[in-house]
Amino acid sequence: MKRFIPYGKQNITDDDLNAVIKVLKSPLITQGPKIEEFEREFSKRVNSKFSIAVNSATSALHIACLGLGLKKDDYLWTSPNSFVASANCGLYCGAKIDFIDIDSQTGLISISNLEKKLEDASINNKLPKIVIPVHLCGTSCDMRKIYKLSLRYGFKIIEDASHAVGSKYQNDFVGSCKYSSITVFSFHPVKIITTGEGGIATTNDKVLAEKLIKLRTHGITKDKDKFVNIPEGDWNYEMQDLGFNYRLTDFQAALGLSQLKRLDEIVEERNYLRNQYLELISDLPLYPLTIPSNVYSSVHLFVIRFNDKNKYFYKKVFDSLRINGIGVQLHYSPIHLQPFYQNIGFKKGDFPEAEIYAHNAISLPLYPGLTRQDIEFVYRNLKDVL
Repeated sequence: MKRFIPYGKQNITDDDLNAVIKVLKSPLITQGPKIEEFEREFSKRVNSKFSIAVNSATSALHIACLGLGLKKDDYLWTSPNSFVASANCGLYCGAKIDFIDIDSQTGLISISNLEKKLEDASINNKLPKIVIPVHLCGTSCDMRKIYKLSLRYGFKIIEDASHAVGSKYQNDFVGSCKYSSITVFSFHPVKIITTGEGGIATTNDKVLAEKLIKLRTHGITKDKDKFVNIPEGDWNYEMQDLGFNYRLTDFQAALGLSQLKRLDEIVEERNYLRNQYLELISDLPLYPLTIPSNVYSSVHLFVIRFNDKNKYFYKKVFDSLRINGIGVQLHYSPIHLQPFYQNIGFKKGDFPEAEIYAHNAISLPLYPGLTRQDIEFVYRNLKDVL
C-alpha cells in the first residue's frame, strides 16, 4: 500500500488499554465512579471548580447554551472558521446565529471586527446573548479583551476549546473560566487527548454546573433534597427539566484519565513537531498561523497559508499532496457557506477573511509519534508541488 500520513490520529498506550479493560471487567461500565474521578482530575488540571463530562463537545456546547438560558430569537455569535457545531448549538435552542470574521494572521475571531459588530448591534437592538470564541488549532483567542466587551454589552461567553486541552492564555490554563462562564473541550480521537468520542464543560458557577449535570441526564435528579414532590421511597427520581442522554461511559472516562496523565508530554511533543516544520518551511512561499506571545498553544493543528489566493492553485497543491499520501485537510470551510446556512440567509462575501482563508489554508500532519522523516517527506512533497 502507498504510504499515507494522516493529518491527525489518536495515540493509545498499553496503560490506556489496561485502564479501559479494568473498567470493562468491573461491575459498572457506565454511571459509575470513573466519571466523577475524571471530572475531578480534569478540574484540577485546568483549575476550574467544576467539570461536567458528556458524550461529545457538541453535546457540551448544546447544554452550555441551555444552561445560560439561550432561547428562541436570542442571538448567538461565533467564528465562521470552525466546525459547524460551534454555531449549530445555538440553532438547537431556537436562537439566531451570526458570525464575527477572523484575523488573517491567527485564524481567530478578529477583536476589531467584534468591537464594530457589537457597536452596530447595540444601535439596532440585536446584541448577542452568547458569544462563542473558538480557540482554533489550540491557540486561545484574546479572552481578556472579549471579557471586557462582555461587561460593556452584557453577553455571556462560552469558550469553544475543542482544540485547546493543555493550552494556556496569559499563564492560566484554558478551561479555568477566568474570562468566561463555560469552557468546552473535545476528546474526539484526533484531539489532544481522547475518550473515543466525548467532551467536557468546565465552569466556576455551582448553580450552572448543577444545571448542566441535570441536562446531560434527561433532566433527572435523584437528590431527594431537591425534589418537588415528597418521595415515596428510595426508588424515586424526578424529571425536572427536558434534558438529554448525553452521558459519557466509565470506560471512556478511564481512557480520558489515563491520557490526562501524559497531557504535558503530548502538548510538549506537539510544540516540538511544530518547530520542526517551521525550521523546514521557512524557504517556501507560505506562512503559518501566528500564535500570540501570551498564548501557549496545544498545537492541535499545524496550519499553513499560501501567498497565492487562486482557487486553482490551492486545489492543485491540496490534490497533489493527497495523491502522494499526505492527508492534508482544510480546517475549516466557512460555516456560513454551508448549504444549510445559505438557506437561512447567509451568502458569499459576508465574511471575506474566512472565505479567503478557505482558499489558501491547509492543515499539515501533526500528532504524537510523527517522525522527523515524516515531516521531511511532507516538506519535500510540498516544496515539489509549489
